[in-house]
Amino acid sequence: MRDDLGADVPLPVSATRVVSLVPSLTEALAVTAPDRLVGATDWCTHPADLDVARVRGTKNPDLAAIRALSPDLVVANKEENRELDVRRLRDAGVAVWVTRIETVEEALDSMSRLLREALGLPDPSWLVDARALWSAPAVPRLRVAVPIWRDPWMVVGSQTYTDDLLTRAGLTNVLAHGPAEREGRYPTVTPDDIDGAGADVVLLPDEPYVFTADDGPEALRTPTRLVSGRLLTWYGPAMVEAHAVLTGLAE
Repeated sequence: MRDDLGADVPLPVSATRVVSLVPSLTEALAVTAPDRLVGATDWCTHPADLDVARVRGTKNPDLAAIRALSPDLVVANKEENRELDVRRLRDAGVAVWVTRIETVEEALDSMSRLLREALGLPDPSWLVDARALWSAPAVPRLRVAVPIWRDPWMVVGSQTYTDDLLTRAGLTNVLAHGPAEREGRYPTVTPDDIDGAGADVVLLPDEPYVFTADDGPEALRTPTRLVSGRLLTWYGPAMVEAHAVLTGLAE
């Protein structure tokens, strides 16, 4: 079998011991097949009662700890994890499945294929529900900007899962489309750039930068709203809740 990047994944039978280096995939696996998940990163915070071995962070995983768990499979993501770590695990004989997620459709298809091909499981109910909810873009009703970092300020740009999610919820990302668009998936901007882009509201997530009522809104003239970063960036079971929250913003 092959992962999203076309790399061979030497997995002769369905994986029963999985280590996840991606918070989104950790939640998906924990909800769908909790008995298969044996390890996750320190950033894997959902479900709240997740009780598995921790293998440090997404960018600095403890490779020795991962190998010690004797996993059949390690799941990673092109954007969140380092190619070097993936290569070292493969060189050590560990099967690694790397996902590439830049759109909602890719997220749904990638998770379905991972669960079916690598774990031998049918699509779970949350995945069926998410596919139905996000099947078609909504009519644009609200213009938004989404910072993800401060000092320097960085925002969600084009060709990202979050941008596609916003579009399908009826939210136009003003810093990815139109006159104010910036090049790159997560371009660096200034507060003036954000204020001048014509957004109706700036959505301030709590990850990766933890924006709060006292940290973020005071730097902008545009109205702001605090939102869950998990709903904006995590594909998996969070997609069902994200649809209700994000389409509600556009009403």
